[in-house]
Amino acid sequence: MRKTIMALVSSLGLSIASGLVLAETALVDGEVKKVDASAGKLTIKHGAIKSMNMEEGMTHVWRAKDPVMLKDLKAGAKIRFEPGNINGQFTVLKLEKR
Repeated sequence: MRKTIMALVSSLGLSIASGLVLAETALVDGEVKKVDASAGKLTIKHGAIKSMNMEEGMTHVWRAKDPVMLKDLKAGAKIRFEPGNINGQFTVLKLEKR
């Protein structure tokens, strides 16, 4: 019984760890086309985002989860971002300049 519990706990730990690795690699490459800091939005040309059923690249307006991430961001900037959908709105959860 104890071995079974330990095996289950070990499997759960590996599942959680692999999920964390996947979460860290969920960033999408993109190019900023427009920044509207006053509205907290940016337009991004990006590749496919399978987690959001976007099978091919396209350009969308995204809301910044934290408007601070738009500071010093300009059109033409190459970025990596974590996409999300909050209350039905495309939202940038995390952003890194490349």
